[in-house]
Amino acid sequence: MTTATKMEISKETLELLKNFASINSNILVKPGNKIRTISNYKNVLAEAEVTETFDTEFGIWDLNKLLGTVSLFESPKFEFDEKKMVIEGENGAKVVYFYSEPKLLTTVTKELNMPDVVVECNIGEGDFKEIQRAASVLQLPDLKISSEGDDIVMTVHDRKDPSTNSYSFSVGDNSEGCEFDFYFKVENMKMISGDYEVNICENRVAQFCNKSIDVKYWVAMEPDSCYKGTS
Repeated sequence: MTTATKMEISKETLELLKNFASINSNILVKPGNKIRTISNYKNVLAEAEVTETFDTEFGIWDLNKLLGTVSLFESPKFEFDEKKMVIEGENGAKVVYFYSEPKLLTTVTKELNMPDVVVECNIGEGDFKEIQRAASVLQLPDLKISSEGDDIVMTVHDRKDPSTNSYSFSVGDNSEGCEFDFYFKVENMKMISGDYEVNICENRVAQFCNKSIDVKYWVAMEPDSCYKGTS
């Protein structure tokens, strides 16, 4: 018989879980100090290393519902059993929360090995906010990271309608002189707030590494993305 473990979960880890819930509403947490999630379409993957070490595997069907439950308590403690967790407040109030069957969840089944990186740049927290705001105001669904001479430029636009408005600005120097157009869906840019180092591979994936906390995102590019190398 497995002995239940009792622990606290930091505010930072809860914030990461809230962010992960925007990628997928369910999650499978495995033993250890890493949490991972992947979108239903398998085009966004996220991984974080947290301060807690979980001893028990547990699946959550509705992560937002769990986080809402946690918010009922000021400083909750968590007790993890084989089939359920108990969330208990300082006043003795508690919630028994049962796990979901892992087979019902969308889970990460294998490691993602990053291919060779062809383009690197840095995207600041303000840049992400600017992109999201412009996309919302102008109602534009697509994001492009492209070469424009000596600059690496981010643009929000509508790839299906070239006659619509667009919004763009430089995020760095194109020091290698490469030619490229990498396309993403704005709706897939669900990173937690912060500054990011961005590594882009030729074969359709980009990695976004947060500079302040240990969290990484891999985002698939749209099929018509292209990389031509140096001109």
